[in-house]
This record gives sequence, structure tokens and C-alpha cells, in this order.
Amino acid sequence: MKVILLEDVKKLGKKGEVIEVSDGYARNYVLPKKLGVEASGKNMNDLKLQKANKEKVEKENLEAAKLMAEQMEKDQVVVSIKSGEGGRTFGSVSSKEIAQSYKEQCGKEIDKKKIVLPEPIKSLGVYEVSVKLHPNVTGKLKVKVTEMK
Repeated sequence: MKVILLEDVKKLGKKGEVIEVSDGYARNYVLPKKLGVEASGKNMNDLKLQKANKEKVEKENLEAAKLMAEQMEKDQVVVSIKSGEGGRTFGSVSSKEIAQSYKEQCGKEIDKKKIVLPEPIKSLGVYEVSVKLHPNVTGKLKVKVTEMK
């Protein structure tokens, strides 16, 4: 019997795949547990529509991420931090502080988990920070660290 999986099933397949299983396995395990549905004409058509919709949404998300990356290249975020002599700071600038400053100064929100800091920022100056907006799109953001007055 051909079955369309509704969820990932270990050793069977991933969500959205059409697989061939024995009739008994389908009737007694896959269908009752709502892990899949029979691959009838209507269900196959629904699967095609879902895949098309998913591709459209992914394409829109990619375009939005590219646009956001373009705008981010032009922006600069200023973060103030306490510092001592020689430009050394007390503590470091975290991705949370960068995200918060970006929201306050530019009016756009970015997730702190998407900000990639190779090492903590522990001195004053201008830094270029990578922001992972999409699996295929990485934006660059200029962060200027200044002394708190």
C-alpha cells in the first residue's frame, strides 16, 4: 500500500514522502497513529499543493532575508560600555546588547542567537559582525563600541 507520511518516522521516511509499506503495517500502525495517510488521488494532489506553497514561502523568506541583509550593510549600531584606561572595557559586548541596540537605533528586530561573534568584543572601536538571517544569507553589521559617559 502506498502511504504519504505526515510526520518523520524512524527507519521509514521523512514527512511528505510517498512510501510503499505492507497493507497490515499501514492499517495497524501508520494510519491509526496518524503518521500517514493513504496515497489516494486527492491526498496526492493535496501533497503537491502543500509542496508548492512551502516552496513559495521559502522563496519569500529568502528574498526578505536578502533585503534585510542589504539594509543591514548600510546600518551602524553604537554600543556604549564602561571602560578603563587604554580603551579596555569592563566586561564585553554581547550579542544580546547588539540586538537590543539595533532594535532601539534602527527600529528593526534581529534575534540575538543569529548574531555570530567569533570572540567577545572587549575593546573600543568599530567591528564588523556577521548575522545569520537565513541558511543561505549572512548579513554584515557594523558595531561601534564607544565609552560610556
